[in-house]
Amino acid sequence: MLEIKNIDVCYGDVQVVWDVSFDVKKGEVVALVGANGAGKSTNLKTISGILRPKKGHIVFEGNPIHTVEPFRLNEIGIAHVPEARRLFVEMTVDENLDMGSLKGAAKKEREKSREMVFDLFPRLKERRKQLTGTLSGGEQQMAAVARGLMSKPRLLMFDEPSLGLSPILVREIFNVIKKIRKEGVTVLIVEQNVQQTLSLADRAYVLENGRITLSGTGRELLVNDHVKTAYLGV
Repeated sequence: MLEIKNIDVCYGDVQVVWDVSFDVKKGEVVALVGANGAGKSTNLKTISGILRPKKGHIVFEGNPIHTVEPFRLNEIGIAHVPEARRLFVEMTVDENLDMGSLKGAAKKEREKSREMVFDLFPRLKERRKQLTGTLSGGEQQMAAVARGLMSKPRLLMFDEPSLGLSPILVREIFNVIKKIRKEGVTVLIVEQNVQQTLSLADRAYVLENGRITLSGTGRELLVNDHVKTAYLGV
């Protein structure tokens, strides 16, 4: 479904991603894990078109997308739930959900999608007329995920979905990701919570200093000696 082929990415003159290649197959949950500053979020921003690779290619469902404008990616089936949520805090929950379904099939099926996300997040239904800036951190994360789902994506990318959440809410968010996957949505997730993420992922890649250093199934990496020492504190 998604292929990243030998990309280099820079911020100005500073290179932060070096010759990275990985793929995501339809129906999978694939994770990019690593320490803060390893280049995980940069990869998602590059897939989303916010950054452009200096070298390499990005292919989605057989079509190159590394030169496509970011707003077009949503139309072809890719949604990005960004780090720090990036909600419209002076708009209501309902209005934020509307912003995720502005065009095409997503707009036509807006109310059906709204009911689907309210089934996933009953608390959002209770707060649908509330300004998102007044929600708790956990509720804001739910709203960000719900907005991403409103575009009816085939690939949904999560950037640090557990950031700043309590352990109870982290479990809730990861359970929602499992449900999303069961609905047929492919998931690419970036996380520093390595234990939870590898337990969820079909496959994963370890990023260190902008390079992929390890890859395998989630289970394989959970028992890898380097992963246990560097990321699991074992």
